[in-house]
Amino acid sequence: MFTDINPKLPMRNKGITRDFYLNKLDFQEFGNTDFDGYLMVQKDSIQIHFFEFKEINPKENYSQVYVRTDNIDKLYQTMLDNNLCIHPAGHLQIKPWGQKEFSMLDPDNNLLTFGQSI
Repeated sequence: MFTDINPKLPMRNKGITRDFYLNKLDFQEFGNTDFDGYLMVQKDSIQIHFFEFKEINPKENYSQVYVRTDNIDKLYQTMLDNNLCIHPAGHLQIKPWGQKEFSMLDPDNNLLTFGQSI
């Protein structure tokens, strides 16, 4: 029955969010229509959607998304090579639940955690 999931995260500024995901994380914009206050990005087989929430206080934003990958070491190194800010408590590590993961924050403090089963 279920076939996919596309998380929807808040964004304060569509231009800043678009720039971060397209130019820093190498996503592409999904679709050919520019919707006011809404953004869809994709990379490989995942999509993340964003809705405009100009009033959100990033310090009070607890939105999170977990992205599974099949090459966590390469992804982590690419992010370091591109000088992307890894979350201070989210450097690459093996977790007790059998995942190797790391985390980062986007411009609106949405927590992105990347993980691979070990």
